[in-house]
Amino acid sequence: MPSSCLRIRLSALVLLGLCLQTLWAGTARAQDSQPAASPPVEGGGEAPKVREQPFLPRLDVFFPEGDLDLRVNHLINKVFFEGQVKYNFIKGDISAFLRYRYYGYQRTTQFTVFDTIEFQDVHKFSNDFDRVRGTLLLMQWPHSFQQRTYGLIELDRISSNREDISQVLRLGHTNTFMRFGYQVGTPEDARSNAIVGESRATTQRLFTAYKEIGPGGAGFTGAVTYGFPYGLGDFDYVKIEGEALKRFDVSANTFLIGRVHAGTFLRKDQRNPAELPATHDKLDDYTVPRGEFFSLSGRDNLRGLSSSTVLPGSEELHTTWEYFFPWFLDAHHDFLHVEWQNWYWILYTGAGTVGFDRKVYTDFSTYIPDAGIGFESSVKLGKYGFFFSGIVAHALKGNSGVEARVSVKSYH
Repeated sequence: MPSSCLRIRLSALVLLGLCLQTLWAGTARAQDSQPAASPPVEGGGEAPKVREQPFLPRLDVFFPEGDLDLRVNHLINKVFFEGQVKYNFIKGDISAFLRYRYYGYQRTTQFTVFDTIEFQDVHKFSNDFDRVRGTLLLMQWPHSFQQRTYGLIELDRISSNREDISQVLRLGHTNTFMRFGYQVGTPEDARSNAIVGESRATTQRLFTAYKEIGPGGAGFTGAVTYGFPYGLGDFDYVKIEGEALKRFDVSANTFLIGRVHAGTFLRKDQRNPAELPATHDKLDDYTVPRGEFFSLSGRDNLRGLSSSTVLPGSEELHTTWEYFFPWFLDAHHDFLHVEWQNWYWILYTGAGTVGFDRKVYTDFSTYIPDAGIGFESSVKLGKYGFFFSGIVAHALKGNSGVEARVSVKSYH
């Protein structure tokens, strides 16, 4: 392995170590500051003891992509400390995040530093990588439990050892942008939160978690992102992204969840073709970082598409529908030394289009439909709980084959 790759992976692990050290130190200080005895209260007796939050990790594992998401966090007074590492043990991609979040009465403020590296696909047998290091300030103003406003300022430094990308990055490698967003609905929906907050750090799910979107639940999230070419900034674009979701309860235990996601660029200036390398793809024609374009493939989008099937674009629209119906609920089935508690079967379908011209919205020949069947189950192994999810899906158009995906999520 090249020394540059090794140094990058070590830096991510060092960042996680510093995060863990900070969390443990904060925990020790919080425990040392606890009074030795509880003061008496009116009517005699002692004040009730405050139950301390456990210092436990949260682990998500995804197959066949090979993604692992590990988070360790602790709340000390009003400050939330969290360290997160995302690692793909097939490709070698690794990301590390360190967060400090302060919960105020009228505003929640979060400061994050991160370092991410993505390698080429396994079938290319290459150690070439793309890297993004940055910092961000995220603020949230809750108006009620169902409504909140977001503001984000972020600075990213983009680099790569790929010759073609490095030639493009000589035209600009610092992405400085602001984002303003508004959200109506559940605050626990990770996919919607990625639109207004940290898009890189979000844990992707196979399905819309039914516990986070209750009966009759609905939501809308919209955000405007402005990448400005002033000061350190090298990119110039304006992006709008939005998503709406709705849960339809068919019966007491069966329900349908639909999502509609759309994104467009109000401005994306074109680069001078004479400045670009002889070999480049469509993404490099614009003053937009490659990671800011929209994609149809992935767990959060069309499940029947592989990541290499469709090129990302600046105009995107897709919808997904998931019909949940139970096999058993609130049960205690022991199988393979595991207690199976709930099992939902899921029928899935979706359709979407992506491109660089807004004509794709009305050109129905560009839309790609897909369909599949999956499951979601909650199990217990000793005192630990897990969510198992899986799906087999196939795009009904194009050259994409059958996509099988499985995820395991721990909870406590």
